[in-house]
Amino acid sequence: MSGVEPAARIERLVTSGTFSLDGGTWDVDNNVWIVGDDTEVVVIDPAHDPAAIAAAVGDRIVRAILLTHGHDDHVRAARETAELLRAPIHLHPADRMLWDSVHDAAPDVELADGTRITVADVDLQALHTPGHSPGSTSFVAPRLDAVFSGDTLFQGGPGATGRSYSDFPTIITSIRDRLLALPEETVVYTGHGDTTTIGAEAPHLQEWIGRGH
Repeated sequence: MSGVEPAARIERLVTSGTFSLDGGTWDVDNNVWIVGDDTEVVVIDPAHDPAAIAAAVGDRIVRAILLTHGHDDHVRAARETAELLRAPIHLHPADRMLWDSVHDAAPDVELADGTRITVADVDLQALHTPGHSPGSTSFVAPRLDAVFSGDTLFQGGPGATGRSYSDFPTIITSIRDRLLALPEETVVYTGHGDTTTIGAEAPHLQEWIGRGH
């Protein structure tokens, strides 16, 4: 990072609920990321608890709700949260089948690879990183040395690819070509669990390929 330090900051809220797919249901804790300053923010993956998310946002303007993918733990609370925050929901159209299994009305904005969302004094760029789901999207904020990876990359390897609409070779391609191409100091803000860095994860790519998950 160079030049004047950005005013924008990254806030984390952890919410709890369930994830359901392919006939199974699991308890999960999700990371909700709030990016911005004292005036305006974007909310990434508003999971499970709209009231808690609205309380964390407070009276700030919400420019967008950004969804990294369409699994129900990430999107089930999105519409109610959007109504509380008066903000548009952005989702990649390749995950509409997942969204449509939860919601009747469509998301407000279709994300595309390269889409830029500006909040406070930083840009977030959408990177289409399929594999965990067809529409999985990461959001890169170069001025914050940050990437919000959803469930594509975690501390210790790729997101799960053993369920419907997921594919291991695809997620490996996304991680290798898109995420590991970012500067090694980039902090990876994940959909669940602890943060990591590109530099910490990159040396393990061949291990992940070898183990197959």
